[in-house]
Amino acid sequence: MDTEKILTRDEIDDKYKWNLADIYPTDDDWESDFDKLMTIPERMQSYKGRLSQSGEALLEFLKLVDEVSVLCSDLANYAQRKSDEDTTKSKYQAMVSRLMNAYVAINSASSFETPEIISIEDEKLEGFYKACPELEAYRRTLYMIRREKAHVLSEAEEQLLALTGDMGASPENIYSMFSDADLRFPKVADSEGNMHELTHGSYIPLVQSSDRALRRNAFEGLYHTYDKFKNTCAAILSAQVKSLSFYAKARRYASPLESALDTNEIPTEVYTNLIDAVHENMHYMYDYVDLRHELMGVDELHMYDLYTPIVSDFDMKISFEEAKETVYKALSVMGDEYLSILKEGFDNRWIDVYENEGKTSGAYSAGARVHPYVLLNHKDTLNCMFTIAHEMGHAIHSYYSNKFQSVSCSNYTIFVAEVASTCNESLLMQYLLKNTTDKKEKAYLINYFLEQFRTTLYRQTMFAEFELKIGEMYENGEALTAESLNALYHSLNELYFGKGIVIDSEIDLEWARIPHFYYDYYVYQYATGFSAAIALSQRILKEGKPAVDDYIGFLKGGCSKDPISLLKGAGVDMSTAQPINDALKMFGELIEQMKGLF
Repeated sequence: MDTEKILTRDEIDDKYKWNLADIYPTDDDWESDFDKLMTIPERMQSYKGRLSQSGEALLEFLKLVDEVSVLCSDLANYAQRKSDEDTTKSKYQAMVSRLMNAYVAINSASSFETPEIISIEDEKLEGFYKACPELEAYRRTLYMIRREKAHVLSEAEEQLLALTGDMGASPENIYSMFSDADLRFPKVADSEGNMHELTHGSYIPLVQSSDRALRRNAFEGLYHTYDKFKNTCAAILSAQVKSLSFYAKARRYASPLESALDTNEIPTEVYTNLIDAVHENMHYMYDYVDLRHELMGVDELHMYDLYTPIVSDFDMKISFEEAKETVYKALSVMGDEYLSILKEGFDNRWIDVYENEGKTSGAYSAGARVHPYVLLNHKDTLNCMFTIAHEMGHAIHSYYSNKFQSVSCSNYTIFVAEVASTCNESLLMQYLLKNTTDKKEKAYLINYFLEQFRTTLYRQTMFAEFELKIGEMYENGEALTAESLNALYHSLNELYFGKGIVIDSEIDLEWARIPHFYYDYYVYQYATGFSAAIALSQRILKEGKPAVDDYIGFLKGGCSKDPISLLKGAGVDMSTAQPINDALKMFGELIEQMKGLF
């Protein structure tokens, strides 16, 4: 299929489009379920004041919550997927909007849930379990609600905190409006004087260019623009740090970091272990910088030279059908059960493959209850083949979790969300490397893999360390100014990249363009998830079926245990630095393989 021409949706063969009729055959069926949803707030309100009265009443309410969860999942997946097929169709945008309004009404009607469940005395709740054995199925759910007891305030205090919600979200909202809506960048020239549009979306493709003048001009054009607004950016980021500190203290956490990680039951040591382990393995990154410097043949390596491929004159054209076949073969190590699910997704229209006019950009997996749905915008590239493996990793994780866990324990946490997807990518890469005999192709693949390590494990850890340090600076009474933030960021770049590259002054302002710094200590999970996935893929390849069985047990786990325990069951202990050390050792081995090819 010609993937260059953008077609209308009607011009694409149905076999390349997902089948949303598996959720609702028609829009009218959606409307019928939406009408049912509108009766939920009244039903929920009927339980107000009753949850602590008996195990039976509590069980009835929790079953109602499950019912709502399933209903909302179906409604949301149909409406949002329909909207994403063609964002120009206002009908489905309106359906999504109506559903969001219904969510608000349901949340308001059930606002009594947490306070009432927390108020039940431990001894009384144990009596509920004995008197109503069916309630045992919700023990984990009730634990997750009640574990927040130490951080739930009085009713009056909670009301005051609720009133600060919009104010607390202001730094992120202000930054988004500034960076996404108001900020404009200059056009930039390539080596032949041709002008190129510079935007957030075009920046990475421009610095990946083989034209060094274009890379440098894009780099300078972007950061010189941010430099004009550095004090504004610093003030916004400072406000975010202050907001996180306020909410952590209000809810009696020892630090904003503890507050952020506690939601997913992650000890703060996991965060600090990551940073410490990467510090101890910086020599691998320095080796990579030296290798890049040597292979690019430049007098000095600059920050704008980091994204362009070392192996640039090699192209892999891979059709969707070829990509599916290769992914299937690469994942054959996962056994027949896993492959049967993968084939089911490939053959029965779980996937929306090609770009069409109005279709939302990017790629994702949505874990609908009937089966997952995967959105792609496939082009015939290596990157798109890896995207198939990645998103089907998410999809099969959701499939297993929904099938083997109760409704209330089926949603796995963000800490483990990228593990299954990245494990698939790692297995695919190692399959490709094992099965290629072409020296140029092997170098191209290793370069691709090395960049995943650099951008995911090292870069995201550097971001995590920056977040940690600016929080500590504020708690120590230091002002977060443009100058202090620039100085900190410069020193981190020196630490993470070493002496083999020029730390251009422009990179000091990279902090000003990273929206993740408004996500509340979020980015570290990219690095920990990547490390866990590399460790799991290595174990699967070395040990075979026992490792696969453990791994599939993890995929089936949902949120039935805390994330660290689930990963331990798969054979990876993220409470230690071992998985990070092992992943970085593999990075070093790949660097040596790359050296051997030149």
